[in-house]
Amino acid sequence: MNKNPNKRRQQTRDIKTPKYAKPAKSENRQNSEAGGGVADKLNAWRDLHAHALFSSLGRLVASPFSSVMTIAVLAIAISLASGFYLVLVNFQQLTNHLETSTQISLFLKEEVSDIRASKLLESIKDNPKVQQATLISKEQALEEFKTYSGFGSAVSALKTNPLPIVIQVLPKNSLTDKNELEALQHEFQQNEGVDQAQLDMQWLARLQSIIAVGERAAGLLNLMLGLAVVFITANTIRLELHSRREEVIIAKLVGATHAFIRRPFLYAGAWIGFISGIVAWFIVTVMMLILRSPVETLSSLYGGHFHLLFFGFVETIKLIALSTALGVIGSWAVLVYQLQRTKPE
Repeated sequence: MNKNPNKRRQQTRDIKTPKYAKPAKSENRQNSEAGGGVADKLNAWRDLHAHALFSSLGRLVASPFSSVMTIAVLAIAISLASGFYLVLVNFQQLTNHLETSTQISLFLKEEVSDIRASKLLESIKDNPKVQQATLISKEQALEEFKTYSGFGSAVSALKTNPLPIVIQVLPKNSLTDKNELEALQHEFQQNEGVDQAQLDMQWLARLQSIIAVGERAAGLLNLMLGLAVVFITANTIRLELHSRREEVIIAKLVGATHAFIRRPFLYAGAWIGFISGIVAWFIVTVMMLILRSPVETLSSLYGGHFHLLFFGFVETIKLIALSTALGVIGSWAVLVYQLQRTKPE
């Protein structure tokens, strides 16, 4: 038996630690970028937003009564604003049929012959500012006067025709540019064969004033109803945040950022605005369908061919996008304020 303890420990050390043994390498190597690569980060971002998107929709479905009431109020507000806009668009379409009210009437001098009047008519038609020009001879003017004046027998007693040759000119863009109309009227007045160029500027000014008032009223109404949508959405999200206050506090305690906490609430506001916009579109469309038949019947009684305009594809997309944006804005505004006040006790 070997009684030397130092020698025994040396032999044991040699057995446990081989002479040519290499230290074990760590199998858990870290990635070159903290948190994974770009693809991993994009996948994580996608998963987080998808979860927030559908979980927020699930919470709206889980409380149907409050969700339906909120969406109904918002849809009515949005439909009022969009409906007023559509009425204004149809009114502008109606005024396009009144362009003849802004025509320029050229009363030719008495000595102007029919041949000279025809040549003047052709030169006026070549003017790039003129949309249409019509010649009314003395005989045609006299017949119209007999028909519509009610003095047919008195006019027939006249030995000569006192009415001049008239050229009716319909300018282009007559409802939008008053200064061009005045310049065109002055240009026709300088013609040698024209005795008087008459334009009903008072009617044109009234028509343009009505359109301007309607546009201003539509803008103010849309602004007020847009603010109402923002405030209603903000109050809805505030109530939702209050009901989930303990969940928010726990999330803050474990280190969640405000952006992470805001995400599902913002998606909830987007869902509310999106659904409200779709419902508002249906409300306005149904209202226009109800009004279409009596309006077109009234138009036909006056000899017109007026057809109501509905929302087009682009206008529908804009309506839904705007209502969704208003929902997000209202949610974000209340969340920024409320999350600063919500602190763990």
